[in-house]
Amino acid sequence: MRPAQFLLPDLKDTRPMADEEGVLTNLDNHSDAQPNGVDTQPTIGLITQYVKDLSVENPNAPDVFQWAEPPQLDVQFNIGAEPVGTDVHEVILKMTITATAPRGKAYIVDLAFCGLVGMRNVPEEQAHAFLYAEAPRLLFPFARRVVADAVRDAGFPPLMLDPIDFGGLYVQRLQARRAEEAAGGPPIVPVTGNA
Repeated sequence: MRPAQFLLPDLKDTRPMADEEGVLTNLDNHSDAQPNGVDTQPTIGLITQYVKDLSVENPNAPDVFQWAEPPQLDVQFNIGAEPVGTDVHEVILKMTITATAPRGKAYIVDLAFCGLVGMRNVPEEQAHAFLYAEAPRLLFPFARRVVADAVRDAGFPPLMLDPIDFGGLYVQRLQARRAEEAAGGPPIVPVTGNA
C-alpha cells in the first residue's frame, strides 16, 4: 500500500482566489463614513426571557377530577411593551386561560411571560412592529410550554395552545388605532423616541 498523498496549496501563488468580476472588492460600502466605533447599524436582539408572574387555580379540586364533561376553554391575551433602560424594552405577553365545565371552573391559569429586547438605531415604525408582533411571536412557544406544564401540574392533561398569528393581529389592531386617531382619538404612543 502506498501512503496517502495530500496536495498542499502553493504558498507562493499570488493569483486572486476568484475572478475579479462579481467579487466585492470594496468592503467599505458606507458613503457616510463614521468614526471608528460609532454604531449606526440597526440592531435588535432578544436578551432574555422569563416568567414574571404565574398563577394556577384549581378551585373545584378534588371534585373536578370526577367530572365527565370536558371543559370549554376561554383564552385571552394581551401584549405590552415598556422601556426599562436605554435601548432595552420589556415585552409582556399576558395570557389568561379559563377552563369552565357545566359544574363550574375546572382551572384558571394567569401568566405574564416577558422578554427583554435590546434595540438600537431602529426607526419607530419598525421598532413598534417588532415589539408588538415579532417579539410576542418569539416568546409564545415558551409561554405555551409554561401553560402546558402548569395545567399538567394542576392534574389535567397538558394544554397545547394553537399558534397565534401575532403579525396579522398587529396589522388589524394598528389599522383600528389609525382609524381611531383619524377620528380624533389619542395618537399611537411612540416606543423608541425615533419617530
